[in-house]
Amino acid sequence: MSTSLHHRAIEHLGTRIVDGTLPTGHVMLAEHLEEELNVSRSVVREAVRVLQSLGLVETIKRVGIRVLPAHRWNPFDPMVIRWRLAGDGRGAQLRSLAELRSAVEPTAAELAASNAPASLRQELVAISEAMKEAGDAGDVPRFLDLDIRFHALVLSGSGNEMFANLIGQVTETLTGRTVHGLMPEHPQKQALQWHMDVAHAIDAGDGALARDAADKIMRQTIAELEPSWSDQPRVFVPVVVKGSITPSGFPRNAPIP
Repeated sequence: MSTSLHHRAIEHLGTRIVDGTLPTGHVMLAEHLEEELNVSRSVVREAVRVLQSLGLVETIKRVGIRVLPAHRWNPFDPMVIRWRLAGDGRGAQLRSLAELRSAVEPTAAELAASNAPASLRQELVAISEAMKEAGDAGDVPRFLDLDIRFHALVLSGSGNEMFANLIGQVTETLTGRTVHGLMPEHPQKQALQWHMDVAHAIDAGDGALARDAADKIMRQTIAELEPSWSDQPRVFVPVVVKGSITPSGFPRNAPIP
């Protein structure tokens, strides 16, 4: 199977589902996808398998491949994030990611001050200083690479493997902001200083200062991006409780109103 054909099929279908070109409930047939994409049945089958794993589609015997609603998608998958950032739902995606990061990263920074190994602390300080140089110089590609590495180190340094597994989501966020022109060519000097404050606080083992500086970074990020989502609706995921009876008395697997 050609990797490029496989990738093209996933990107083509995933993008069209996420941007609404293929709406919720739309049914596709494998044979039609073969013709449309000019690929083999095995490529279509593998692409559909990936999209199923992301919660974008389901296969129904003797019916076809049906597009699922947005609340069924895996919101943590980097591909879904990238597709949403490229479409009309960019603002809503940025809001969800910014709110997630604001809840996690200050805590991760505080934990890193207690748990990060010495080598990570030293690298974090060096990267924060390099970020200031790249930011002042307007070197956007280098700044992006350093920014991704900085936040990845903070998450990893927390010693919490669940926080560390958010690195892919943060990478797509920072990359998407840059690709779609939502990052200034010269980052604000105060933001650069806060990154250095986080790094030095972690290096010094000062959890409270690390948390405070990381919180300031995220508050500024939200303030900068808020206009992009002011008119974007939120996604309310139906709650399904597994078990016989919930504490509220709702029957098994019943959506809670």
